[in-house]
Amino acid sequence: MLILGIETSCDETAAAVVDDQRRILSNVVLSQIEDHRPFGGIVPEVAARAHLANADAIISRAMQDAGVGFADLDAIAATTGPGLIGGVLVGAMSAKAIAIAAKKPFVAVNHLEGHALTARLTDDIPFPYLLLLVSGGHCQLLICEGVGRYTRLGTTIDDAAGEAFDKTAKLLGLGYPGGPKIERAALDGDAKRFALPRPMSGKPGCDFSFSGLKTSVRRCVETLGHPPNDQDVTDIAASFQAAVADSLVGRTKNAIRTAQDAHPGLAHLVVAGGVAANTAIGDALRSLAEKNGLRCIVPSPALCTDNGAMIAWAGLERFRLGLSDPLDFKARPRWPLDPDAPAAAFAGVKA
Repeated sequence: MLILGIETSCDETAAAVVDDQRRILSNVVLSQIEDHRPFGGIVPEVAARAHLANADAIISRAMQDAGVGFADLDAIAATTGPGLIGGVLVGAMSAKAIAIAAKKPFVAVNHLEGHALTARLTDDIPFPYLLLLVSGGHCQLLICEGVGRYTRLGTTIDDAAGEAFDKTAKLLGLGYPGGPKIERAALDGDAKRFALPRPMSGKPGCDFSFSGLKTSVRRCVETLGHPPNDQDVTDIAASFQAAVADSLVGRTKNAIRTAQDAHPGLAHLVVAGGVAANTAIGDALRSLAEKNGLRCIVPSPALCTDNGAMIAWAGLERFRLGLSDPLDFKARPRWPLDPDAPAAAFAGVKA
């Protein structure tokens, strides 16, 4: 079985071909970082136009790299939400056009499910497992019980962790994107110099909060009494990164207890999304998992950030269960994995 996957939900134009032997035959990603760098963040209109200009070429290259033609495919999958709706529409319409021309089924994929199922592509793990999805637009803890079956344990009540990284990097003059900039600066910093808060620490439940942490970073800069020098920047970066790691660990610890109570045989913690590429955060979560008898799986950085392979694989998982979608399936800016969870106004999970 061969599936083409197309991803255009944010600022990467991506396409990939995977098969049912868990082989990634191609995985092409075009980043828009340089397009958005002058603005210090993602501009939806700029993103949509870039997807429109580049999608055809990226899809063609993915097919060429895989050495297959459209007639060889069993289905075409595309992200149809959640995300920046202009970009989502570009990918979804491209996939539908190919499906019509090649007379192949179309599979609508939830972007979050793409992240959620990546560990099954890379490590072939069984359901159920606990997922920490942490990126620029999403911060959630979910029990993954099966394809299309997710129980949300917690989500951010304000900002996503990746957004906090971007805003902190901007405040420190490190530039965009913030995650890699903060991580690089933190290597030379003293994480104990600034006493930053650990949001939600000690509180029950699994929800996250990062807005107050961003405010505390701004106050640190203001109380210096002078523009931050290189050492100030590295120390604040290290202190901030440590605070985020501690917050993620604390809330995930609560989620592990809940998940293990619901599923005593649960054996895996999966960490996915762009922030999962942060080495310090990944190490902290691996340590937490080990202490709780779990194996922690963090996909490679190329599969943590947005990519077409995860969409192709999610599409394959759905298609081999007999699931496909009509060509009038509507793209959507918000699409929760757990439709029964309370509506959340942040991180793209509101119904």
